[in-house]
This record gives sequence, structure tokens and C-alpha cells, in this order.
Amino acid sequence: MSGSKVAQNNYEVGKMTISSLLLTPSPVLIIGAGLLGTSIALRLRQGGVEVYLADVSPIAARLAQDLGAGKATAVAAPKLVIVAVPPDVTPAVVADALEKYPKAIVTDVSSVKQLVIDLIAVHPCANRFVGSHPMAGRERSGAIAADADLFAGRPWVIVPHEKSGRTAQRVVQNLAVDMGGSVIQMSAQEHDHAVSLVSHLPQIMSSLVAGQLTGETADSLQLAGQGLRDVTRIAKSDSLLWTSIINANRKEIAAALRRTRKELDDFIKAVESDGDLSTISRLIALGNEGVSRIPGKHGGAPTRYTEVTVLIPDQPGQMGRLFTEIGQIGVNIEDFTLEHSVGQPVGRAVLSVIPAHTRELEIGLIQRGWQVISVGEEQR
Repeated sequence: MSGSKVAQNNYEVGKMTISSLLLTPSPVLIIGAGLLGTSIALRLRQGGVEVYLADVSPIAARLAQDLGAGKATAVAAPKLVIVAVPPDVTPAVVADALEKYPKAIVTDVSSVKQLVIDLIAVHPCANRFVGSHPMAGRERSGAIAADADLFAGRPWVIVPHEKSGRTAQRVVQNLAVDMGGSVIQMSAQEHDHAVSLVSHLPQIMSSLVAGQLTGETADSLQLAGQGLRDVTRIAKSDSLLWTSIINANRKEIAAALRRTRKELDDFIKAVESDGDLSTISRLIALGNEGVSRIPGKHGGAPTRYTEVTVLIPDQPGQMGRLFTEIGQIGVNIEDFTLEHSVGQPVGRAVLSVIPAHTRELEIGLIQRGWQVISVGEEQR
């Protein structure tokens, strides 16, 4: 930010004057009052930015308004338009915004970029458009799932094209910073290849695994553990939205699926063949190697944490009590999962902490009456 103070009013970004707690200029029009659009709006409103909301569903726009995300009314001259609609309709909505608001910078938050860039780069007003994509979301959709902190610490990809103007790029980058995102710049092709691996393929695999459960008996499913819940969590995602995403990025996704199919075929042959344990071991080890490359907290290098497991009675208020008392102990929780045992009136809270703080946390919890049952170290 070149030493500028975010809280200072009335300073310049290109030729645009900003009067808010954030760098993003007022007023902002957000088209699409779903999870991403409403989450962006909530964050902007917290910073004092004037936000207007539009959606093909007036009910969705009014719900976002009721949540405090802005005004579900028209605006004549927005300075920034954010298009937050499914990928299959994003190019048309972006083009319409460029024509309808001739002085506005326009960006989109679609999870597929090449489709948008290819169609908008030839538009006569293409200099006012810069693509972007926040790498954040939930399995729940709609305004009701929105969170002003959804993007905090998450990558926010900026995808300019050859005609994107400097002012447009600066404004969109400032938006990402205002959202608390970690700014990364990529080409559309680089972005679509990356998300096919880190986002789209995991969704497909999760859905396929969950789909195998539909014909199983209730007795079999009672054996489900945390591993199954972890793998299938995102299988609850919106099927219509993901159909649009997969169709828009089908070339990159098809390539990823072909690579996965080859390894799956190798695995099937190894399982069907007597004694081919080396192939099974190799493929499992390959997964270990891949997991070790996933960035750690805030996008940094993978970090080794110690896991402290605590039994939690399945009663109202116990989770809140646990975290309140961890706060009193003064140990930061780096990650958290909650597991349940079949037929047991307790859950297991698995708390990931920096190894140097493990003993302090254990002692503090035991002194406060908690049952600490295990400690293990795991690379995350």
C-alpha cells in the first residue's frame, strides 16, 4: 500500500476517489446474492463501503439485504461491479455490466476463468474488466451461509488479460486485500489448470465416494468413522452449481480425471492380482507425498503439529466451555476436528497445537476437569 493509511479518507486510486475504511471505492454493485457475493458484501459493509445488491431472484437479494449486506435496490453509477453468478452465465453478465455501467470497473469471482476471458477480451470495454477468483467456499450455498470473514487468509487469484487497464487491475487487487485475501496473479490457463486439481477433482472424488453409500444398509453405515466424513464432507455441495463449474472447465478436468483413472486402473489390477503389494504400497506412498506438498496454515510451508485429544460430553454448552477454557490457558489452536463414536455419549475433540505448547495445554485442561486421552504427532 506504499505506506498509505487504510483508515484515511478521500485518497486516490488511479482516478477514483475512495471515502471509506477500505481501499474499495463506493458505491459497489454486486450481481449475485449467493454465498460469495453476500460474503463480499458483508465485508465491504463492515468497512463502510456502500453496497447495492442485484440477483435474478428478488427474494435472494432481499435476504442478503436483511443480513446487512447492502441495499437490494438499483444504483445508477457504481464504481465497481462484482459479478458473482455461476460460470455458465458469467460472461454474459460481465458484458452486460460493462455496457450498462460505462464508468465502472468490472470483475467476476467465477471459479473458471478461461471461458470468461475468451469472451470478454474482445469486448470494446475490455480494459475495464479484470477477472478474479477467491479460493474460499463452503458446502452450503446461498446468502444464509455467507460470512464476512470467509476470505480471510485465503488465496485470491487476480486474472488480468492483455487489455486490462492498470486502474482496473489496481482496484480489483485492492478488493482482494480488503477481503483479507492473499493476492496471487495468474493467467486464465494457469488458474483453470490449478483449480482442476485443488478444487474440482476433490469435489468429483468426494461425490463419487459418497454416491457409493446410497445402496448400503443402515447397519453398514453405522460403522462410518471420521475418515469417511472427511472424504465426503464436500459431497453436500450444490449439484447445479457444480454442474456449471465442471462443464465450464471440462478440458482441464477431463485431463485430471484421465490421470486419476490410470492410477485407479493400476490399483484395481494390483488388488485383483495375488501378491502385487508393491503397486499398492507405491500408490499409497504417492498419496503421502502429495499430502506433504499441501501448504500449511496461511499458505506457508507444511507444519508439524501435535494433536491433543479431549473427550467432550454430548451436552449443551460443552464445546463453548472447552474453547473458553483453552482461551484462558492461552494456547492457540492451529486446527480442530470433532469425532463421534457410535452409541457413545461423548465426542473427541482433536486439537492441533504447536509442539512446544502441548504440555501446557494438557496440564491446563486436566486441571479444569477435562479428560485428555491421547497425544500424537502428525504432519498436516
